[in-house]
Amino acid sequence: MPVTDPRPHTGEPVSLDLLNTRWMEEGERQDLLTDTGGLAIWLAANGLDGAFAADEATLDRTLTAREALKALVERPGDPDAVARLDAVLEHGRIRALLTAEGPGERAEFADPAWGPAWTAARDYLDLLRTAPDRIRTCAHEACILHFFDTSRNGTRRWHSMASCGNRAKASRHYARAKEQ
Repeated sequence: MPVTDPRPHTGEPVSLDLLNTRWMEEGERQDLLTDTGGLAIWLAANGLDGAFAADEATLDRTLTAREALKALVERPGDPDAVARLDAVLEHGRIRALLTAEGPGERAEFADPAWGPAWTAARDYLDLLRTAPDRIRTCAHEACILHFFDTSRNGTRRWHSMASCGNRAKASRHYARAKEQ
């Protein structure tokens, strides 16, 4: 029987979804990637479970990528953070090929355990190419989740209006009512 993903926010691009394997719940930090079972859940959530094993080596390399991505999101352009992501990217490459449908690409890894880590790092580069200013951390002070802002005007502030957005509005309302 498959285990359900316990995270409060899923469905972001794979790089941000990797960051979202850590979240806050009732003031306590949670971490999906404490073992290979959590890795299996994350791989399945991102359609990577058929291509990569949920083993200790893959978990270790995926955690390395998560820390590199976290450093870059917190300190964009920081040379150490850039070097950490580049080190992950060194473990894979894109092979151009011609398929029956036309030109294509395939990712290759000398060590398949680097596959999910490299995939997440490569996805982050794609987000940077697309719209770096739309890579966001939830604006709620008690939230550590990330999202890619796909709103029309690019002003989304919370990973979820239903949870963090409503909590922020309720806090402001409570503060105003208390002042009166």
